[in-house]
Amino acid sequence: MINSLYGKSILNLTELTKEEFLSIIELAVAIKAKPEAYRGVLAGKILAMIFEKNSTRTRVSFEAGIIQLGGQAIILDSKSTQMGRGEPIKDTANVMSSYVDAIMIRTFSDKMVAELAAEATIPVINGLTDDHHPCQILADFQTIYEQKGKLAGIKLTYIGDGNNMAHSFLIGGSLVGMDVTIATPKGYEPKAEYVALAKKNAQLSGSNIEILTDPEQAAKNADVLVTDVWASMGDESEQKEREAIFKSFQVNNRLAVQAKKDYLFLHCLPAHRGEEVAADIIDGTHSAIYQEAANRLHAQKALLVKVMTNL
Repeated sequence: MINSLYGKSILNLTELTKEEFLSIIELAVAIKAKPEAYRGVLAGKILAMIFEKNSTRTRVSFEAGIIQLGGQAIILDSKSTQMGRGEPIKDTANVMSSYVDAIMIRTFSDKMVAELAAEATIPVINGLTDDHHPCQILADFQTIYEQKGKLAGIKLTYIGDGNNMAHSFLIGGSLVGMDVTIATPKGYEPKAEYVALAKKNAQLSGSNIEILTDPEQAAKNADVLVTDVWASMGDESEQKEREAIFKSFQVNNRLAVQAKKDYLFLHCLPAHRGEEVAADIIDGTHSAIYQEAANRLHAQKALLVKVMTNL
């Protein structure tokens, strides 16, 4: 079978068909089960990793992942490169394409990453931008699949800020037939363009998309409850203001009782216990946050294999 993802950039999940998305999840599960079978698959391959935003999980999981697959990573802080001095993206993309086999970038501007991918002749992977976090969604959906045995027909409720995680849940969920409900305070809804895209996908996959402002209504009969920090990177100056606005959107027992009895709780981390989630939820029996974080390694290894080899 031909690997249709070979050489492809992954910027926001819209590049993927349902079958391609599921093939990454399936490979991630296989790599997790038998990692030794994939050692050396990326021998001789080099991944350049560019960081404008702080990182723990993204950096360590990608770097460990490509090393375990037999390749190498070069870590670049954008401030220490010519990008930080205003070098045109076109020049950076073309030069990097002659040195390495793929680029992973964690930054602010989606437009800049799109330009980088358009100019590069190698795959570009979005490690996080202001509007998207596709690699986190792959790990989250791997976790849901492992815990629930399926993705289609699952109801996932995301409660909090309509940020990059909300956008990526909408796109990924609607692609694979997952019902996705987003609950945010008024004025903090996900961007209309991604809601419209999700609803279009949902017509094909048979899923349901809801955007609500009532967190308890949103949580009703949820298989999976998800939240994220109320002030994402770049919004820190709004922290105190957002704490007041988002107060009733904390995932706690009052809200979780609306979900199914066997609900799963996820959070991409880092988390603020006592703010977006109560400590007894994130540290409780329904939480799979550490399995979720561990799956960043396996999901990203699968993604690297898919875009960097023809396997």
